[in-house]
Amino acid sequence: MAEHVAALEKSLKKLLEEKKYQTLKDVLTTMNGADVAAVFEDMDEERTPLLFRLLPKELAAEAFAELSPELQEHLITGFSDKELHELVSELYVDDAADLVEEMPASVVKRILAQADPQMRKEINEILRYPDNSAGSIMTTEYVSLRPNMTIAEALQRIRRTGIDKETIYTCYVTEERRILGTVSAKDLLLAQDQNTPVSEIMDEHVICVNTLTDQEEVAQMLSKYNFLALPVVDADNRMVGIVTFDDAMDVLVEETTEDIEKMAGMLPSEKTYLRSDAWDLFKHRIPWLMLLMVSATFTGMIITGFESALSAQVVLTAFIPMLMDTGGNSGSQASVTVIRALSLGELELNDLPKVVWKEIQTAVLCGVALATLCFGKIMVFDRLILGNTSISVMTAFVVCATMAVTVLIAKIVGCTLPMAAKKIGFDPAVMASPFITTIVDALSLLVYFTIANALLF
Repeated sequence: MAEHVAALEKSLKKLLEEKKYQTLKDVLTTMNGADVAAVFEDMDEERTPLLFRLLPKELAAEAFAELSPELQEHLITGFSDKELHELVSELYVDDAADLVEEMPASVVKRILAQADPQMRKEINEILRYPDNSAGSIMTTEYVSLRPNMTIAEALQRIRRTGIDKETIYTCYVTEERRILGTVSAKDLLLAQDQNTPVSEIMDEHVICVNTLTDQEEVAQMLSKYNFLALPVVDADNRMVGIVTFDDAMDVLVEETTEDIEKMAGMLPSEKTYLRSDAWDLFKHRIPWLMLLMVSATFTGMIITGFESALSAQVVLTAFIPMLMDTGGNSGSQASVTVIRALSLGELELNDLPKVVWKEIQTAVLCGVALATLCFGKIMVFDRLILGNTSISVMTAFVVCATMAVTVLIAKIVGCTLPMAAKKIGFDPAVMASPFITTIVDALSLLVYFTIANALLF
């Protein structure tokens, strides 16, 4: 895909330098809006306004909706009021609302000034809903049918109003804005009797969401039920819009990216990597790095507390990194598995006992396997091959016993902390690798020196 975009970009630059504008227009017209946006993102910013003006209105709107906020702002700055009005008129309401939300106040003022009164009203309706809610990502452009319409009348209404709707495949049967059922365009087209009322063929079992439902839950519902769109109702159970599958996919990408950043010990960023400068990356990374650095003080305190034991058995020091790394990796495996299951709705808080028991069983299997391998590695590689005669069988046993116990503790900590975070209202992704690794590091050292004190001194 990247090679395809690079080749297109090279061809377009050559045509632009040769001023073959009609050929440029012909090439761009054959492309998908998302592909046009991808090419524009890699072009020099000063070239994009000219290329954008070559696009037909509908394609221009599709491509514009896929551009980064920075490039959108650059283009809007160069648009005349007439060009901006034409662009905004072609955008779907949810895309227009996203645009307004991303732009600076001065740009927003221009956008709203060039929007039609009805679109301005609908944009303001969407913007009043909380961020990350169903209301904030829905569109108000859907096909509404009355229950007493005949199928012929319903098809006529779709032809008359469908051009301005984001999707016409699923139509919603409403009365006084209250949703009664759904009917697909396929059902309408294949109906034998065109005089049949819509109410007789509609599906009355409607699954919908509230305007305040979390956007991630909405996306999961669309995936679960394989819907193309999901109706959104307000507190009075009146239909106010729909969330389409393409918006749900954007939500899933956004939420997954956010979870990955949190799990890696970073604050979520709204910018892409290449559009983030060093200062942006610093701001998002330094808070967790500072917190984890300070928390590592506990590890140092534990080592200092057992300094006399270490001086008597210096060889124990060599195995500390291996034990801490194994514990951290074991905890991370459990936490990532549980966090992902929570985000997909596979686990509930009342599943905690089952989760802990399953992780204990897994930890026993992993601990025994790792301890056995570790004992062989210590006795064969460290003692015989490397010739470290200070390593005794009892020393190897202490290390291996510590490893087995550490894996058990790490698995339990790794599975319980995300669920505890969920219980108290935190994002479970916060309790991922860096945080759990720090806790497990301290616990593994305590276990190590406790077993060593009991068996070696």
